[in-house]
Amino acid sequence: MVKFSSRVPADGTDAVGSILKAAADPRIISFAGGLPAPELFPVTEMKAAVERAFDKHGRELMQYGAAKGVPALREWALHHVAEKEGIHGELENVLITTGSEQALDLVGKALVDPGDVVLVEQPTYLCAVDVFKSYGAHLVSVAMDNDGMRTDALEETLKAHPDAKLLYTVPNFQNPTGRTIPLARRQKMAELAAKYDLTILEDNPYGEIRFAGQHVPAVKSFDHDGHVCYMGTFSKTLAPGFRLGWIVANKRIVDKLTVLKQSADLHTDNLAQYATVEYVQNNDLDAHVEEISALYRKRKQLMIEGIKKYFPSAVKYTNPEGGMFLWVEVPGVDDTVAVFKECLKNNVAFVPGDPFFAGKPQPGAFRLNYSNMAEDQIEEGLKRLGEVLQKYVK
Repeated sequence: MVKFSSRVPADGTDAVGSILKAAADPRIISFAGGLPAPELFPVTEMKAAVERAFDKHGRELMQYGAAKGVPALREWALHHVAEKEGIHGELENVLITTGSEQALDLVGKALVDPGDVVLVEQPTYLCAVDVFKSYGAHLVSVAMDNDGMRTDALEETLKAHPDAKLLYTVPNFQNPTGRTIPLARRQKMAELAAKYDLTILEDNPYGEIRFAGQHVPAVKSFDHDGHVCYMGTFSKTLAPGFRLGWIVANKRIVDKLTVLKQSADLHTDNLAQYATVEYVQNNDLDAHVEEISALYRKRKQLMIEGIKKYFPSAVKYTNPEGGMFLWVEVPGVDDTVAVFKECLKNNVAFVPGDPFFAGKPQPGAFRLNYSNMAEDQIEEGLKRLGEVLQKYVK
């Protein structure tokens, strides 16, 4: 009999995978995934970039590479975070990762011992919950409001858990709620990290996809002593299949993560790195992101209109200024998974809120994605979903 490690779920189930698999049925209008709109992938431009990469770096991209990543891509990331987020550093502060998921895993592996306290938003990104749990973290949730994580609640939590080792946050258009943390709270988070010697892992996969409101600088931009690690990715702005992310942190952390990365995959795919360098050097990535934002703005608005039209009036929902998700709360619902199963019979799907909570889940909450569904399907899908919800809300 195989003796699995404690990191493998004891019952062997994959609740989220099962939900997404069911929602992949072509008959189902699915708001469950977190996929970018594939019709906006720059296929022609990227094909040309791959050819240029082979012409210029054919041997290098087919050979083993440096664990920290292709220098030109690290330089781009360094310039990018300085220009967009006010984060300044040196090349030694940047590590290219195999998607931001690997950055999450490497930080968990580097910082979390069994029993260590890790603070997370309530709710938070479900894969982060899985990663930190796999390393034995004791997850403690910090309350949110419509402006994201409450810093008064964060300080109270730190007083109760002064030994907390890590705080994970998605400050821009948070997954799953779509909420954004305002400037003053970001400054306070950085102050609290220094006061309590807390490491913050700032995950920013959606920040550039803003279609309303004003840009807010990263938490990392207020970090003066290396307590904040910043994660970025190309998955939402260019190509998720390339699996390219990066982390910007103090040199000591980057060096430790590099050693751990070497034992995981040696280095991130060279072809994807060199091709992406060619793409960003020969194309206007900002213009491409503006096109993405315009489409998502349209789809989010259609979703808001559909919610108002078809959902029970008592339902609450977020109205994000960017990103890919909004969060719905249905009063009177005790079992969101049961609602999900009923919706599948009605050929529409969402992600129940339960997996996004580190502790006791909030009944009646679920996530909707608007980035990956054609406009003509959004209204029909919300109509179907509303028909089911009407049965549960009297």
